[in-house]
Amino acid sequence: MGIRAWLSIPLAAYMQAQNQRWMDNPVAFQQKNLRNIVQKAKNTAFGQDHHFDQIRDYADFKQQVPVRDYEALRPYINRIVAQGESDVLWPGLPAYFAKTSGTTSGTKYIPLTRDSVPNHINSARNALLAYIYATRKSDFLDRNLIFCRAVRCFPKRARPIS
Repeated sequence: MGIRAWLSIPLAAYMQAQNQRWMDNPVAFQQKNLRNIVQKAKNTAFGQDHHFDQIRDYADFKQQVPVRDYEALRPYINRIVAQGESDVLWPGLPAYFAKTSGTTSGTKYIPLTRDSVPNHINSARNALLAYIYATRKSDFLDRNLIFCRAVRCFPKRARPIS
């Protein structure tokens, strides 16, 4: 067992204990996350269009923000992609766009921000650690893995989309 595999076992136990806190009270944690997201995005175009400044809880959010597909969000995405407008869906400009193609509406551009990428990376890390905690299998960590540090993933400005 290599050093990464060996160190991952106590780290997995630590992360499990941290995760257990929100698993024991998921509604409170979700409410806190919703309040933080709404507060941070209230001055964006999307936040202003949906009166984020008046949202206090999930019921308010549900009333103010209808469920929609990508096509209904496309005008907001176009403001960012085509016009370079900032503060549309999230404060500032996205650092990158993930370009996807789906079965429903062709090419889609998903904004990746400095705030969102660490969430993706941490979620992947937590999934691996949860697997290690549950199975005690960690030898795969001693092989090559594809990860990047969030700090190195982002330039200061968004890259143009080709």
